[in-house]
Amino acid sequence: MNRRELLVSGAAAVGGAVLLADRDARAQSPNLDRGAHATAGPYVPVVTPNGTTLPWTMENGVKVFRLVAEPIKREFAPGMIVDCWGYNGQTPGPTIEAVEGDRVRIFVTNKLPERTSVHWHGVLLPNGMDGVAGLNQPHIELGETYVYEFTLRQHGTQMYHPHSDEMVQMALGMVGFFVIHPRSPEQPRIDRDFAIMLHEWFVAPGTSRPNPAVMTDFNIFSFNSRVWPGTAPLVVKKGERVRLRLGNLSMDSHPIHLHGYRFETTGTDGGRTPMSARLPETTVNVPVGATRDIEWVADAAGDWALHCHKSHHTMNAMSHDLPNMIGVNQRESTEKVRKILPGYMAMGETGMGDMMEMGHPPNTLPMMAGEGPFGAVEMGGMFTVLKVREGITTYEDPGWYKNPKGTVARKVTT
Repeated sequence: MNRRELLVSGAAAVGGAVLLADRDARAQSPNLDRGAHATAGPYVPVVTPNGTTLPWTMENGVKVFRLVAEPIKREFAPGMIVDCWGYNGQTPGPTIEAVEGDRVRIFVTNKLPERTSVHWHGVLLPNGMDGVAGLNQPHIELGETYVYEFTLRQHGTQMYHPHSDEMVQMALGMVGFFVIHPRSPEQPRIDRDFAIMLHEWFVAPGTSRPNPAVMTDFNIFSFNSRVWPGTAPLVVKKGERVRLRLGNLSMDSHPIHLHGYRFETTGTDGGRTPMSARLPETTVNVPVGATRDIEWVADAAGDWALHCHKSHHTMNAMSHDLPNMIGVNQRESTEKVRKILPGYMAMGETGMGDMMEMGHPPNTLPMMAGEGPFGAVEMGGMFTVLKVREGITTYEDPGWYKNPKGTVARKVTT
C-alpha cells in the first residue's frame, strides 16, 4: 500500500468509526426517565428501584463512564439515615449498562478516606483490568483517578465492587450492577427490566454507622439499600413480560419469593440458562457472590409480595439476645415495674405483631412497619410489592390495588 492509499484508507476508517459511534450513540442513548422504558433501540433500559443508571458519553467509539467512590448518607427508610460508603452519592452504586461488543472506558476517582479498587465481578476481560489491588493493579490512592478499559465479550447480569479492603468497603455499601445487553434484540422481548441488589448490615440501635466486623448477626436486610416501608414498588402493566435481576454481595444467601406467580430462572452471572435447564419456580435462592435473572408474564392484576423467605430477613433492627417470653404471664411484674418506670410495656407475651408502635432509639426503625389497604403489613427489611395494573399509561406508583367485590377474604365474628 502506498502513502496515498494509506491516507485514503485511514480517512475511510476514521469516517466509518465516527458514523458507527454516532449510530451507537443514537440507538443506545440511555433513557434517563426511569418511569418509562424505551420504545426503540436494541434493549429496554434497566430500572433500578430507589437507584439510578450511570450516564455515559461516546468518545471516538468508546463508551465512557465515571464512578466516584466516596462516603455517603443513605436513607434506608423514613426515620433512618445511615452513614455508608458508595459510588456517585449512592449505594448500591449506579447501574452500568452497555451492549455486548462495546468498548468501555471507566474512570474511577477515589474520595474515600482509604485506598480502593474496582473489580468487575463476572466480566470477561484482560487480566490487568480485573481490579484486584496488589495482584492486577496498584491500589487507587486517596484523590487518585484510575482508568479501566476493555471490550465486552459477553452479555448478562454482572456486578462491581472493591477488591481493596473489601470486608470494610463492601460492608459499608460499595456494590453495584454491571448489566451487559446482548447485541441482537432478545426474543421474546422484555417489557420491564428491574435490578435489585440484596444486602445486609449491622447498625446498632441509636447509631448510624454499619459495623463491618459483624460476620453473622446482621440486623438490617435491604433491597437496593432500602428496607420496607422505604422500598419502591415494581410497577408493571398487566400482560407485560418482566425480568428481575437479583444480585448478592452480602454474607448470606437469600431465597427470594414472589407471590401470585411462577417464573423461570433465565440467567446467572455465568450467562443465559439453557431452555432445557429452566424450571418453573416461585422462589429463587441467590447465593453469595452471584446473580440470578428471573422472568415471567404479569398476567394477574393486584399487589403481590416480593421478599426474602428467611423470616428474620423481613424484619428491621432486630436484637437476637432477647429472652423468649411467649406464653409467659407478665401482668403482675408489669404492674410492679410501672410503679418505677411509668409507661413500661411488657414484650413478647403473645407474639410481636402488635408491638411495632412501641418506642425505640432515634435513627432506628421498628422491626416491622408499613400500612397496607387492610392494616399493618407486618414485615420489614427485604420486602417490596409487585404492582400489576390494567390500563395504566405510566409507571408511576398507582397506589394500592382495589380488589373486586368477592375476591377478598371475609372476617367472620364468632
